[in-house]
Amino acid sequence: MFAGQGAQYVGMGRELYDAFPQCRAVFEEADAALGFDLSEMMFAGDEAKLAGTEFTQPAVLTHSLAAFELIKGKITPSYALGLSLGEYTALAAAGALGFADAVALVSKRGKFMAEACPPGTQGMSAVMSLDRELVREACDEASSYGVVRPANFNMPGQIVIAGEIAALEAAEKRCAEKGARKCIRLNVSGAFHTPMLEGAAVRLAAELDGLRGLGKILEPRIPVVSNFTARPVESADDIAPTLLKQIVSPVMWEDSVTYLLERGVDTFIELGPGKALSGFVRKTAGARTVNIYNIEDAVTYYKTLEAIL
Repeated sequence: MFAGQGAQYVGMGRELYDAFPQCRAVFEEADAALGFDLSEMMFAGDEAKLAGTEFTQPAVLTHSLAAFELIKGKITPSYALGLSLGEYTALAAAGALGFADAVALVSKRGKFMAEACPPGTQGMSAVMSLDRELVREACDEASSYGVVRPANFNMPGQIVIAGEIAALEAAEKRCAEKGARKCIRLNVSGAFHTPMLEGAAVRLAAELDGLRGLGKILEPRIPVVSNFTARPVESADDIAPTLLKQIVSPVMWEDSVTYLLERGVDTFIELGPGKALSGFVRKTAGARTVNIYNIEDAVTYYKTLEAIL
């Protein structure tokens, strides 16, 4: 499992860079592909600059794939998946995208997303402890104030909504009236995974078409579960269309995890910064017995390797 935007922090990946040559090579390849020192920004840069979408996305992808290098060849995954940006990381881990192409692509994706969201006009809010149908109803009832939609179905009891500020505020109020425990406004400036990102999708389409035309989008070596369908991407031809739908559609993370659980998956490894996805899996699994690990640094790598092997 590969993290999405929001998991970044200054210092991320530094221990992997220092301790493991194969990880250092990943960071160096990212710097070369982007034409600037992403590694230095990650290790010792300015937190506010790192939080810029066009820097956050390649940073999280690079850290995550550096962690993946440590278990590649030691563990054979049955599936890969990632949250939003993390889907690109999953595709790269599965061999459908080359690393240099992936890191450059998500940097552009981040730029397109940021430019599609004028500051102060849009936002996102996590709705706690309200069923998805009631969340959808709340968004529909608030639509007279502007665009607002469910954006992330993270786990039972946590759904993120996104939209224009007035509509978002109205939807938060409706959710509270319908029984939500609380709504937590997120520290983001865009209504990601809604139709408001259509402009970004158009620009991203041109980049994906370019890669496809060069034969650089390949069949995944392992099944990659799509955020849009909560099912594995069926072929290389489906990757670009699915990624374009993902940017303007809700992330079906809970459904994706449920799909895997129903197929007997009982071990999940989160790679890269943070452990948010591990928490989502644990809550989605409920009474099912699951093994959940993460690899973020040397300590978690050795701990995970010992537990699995």
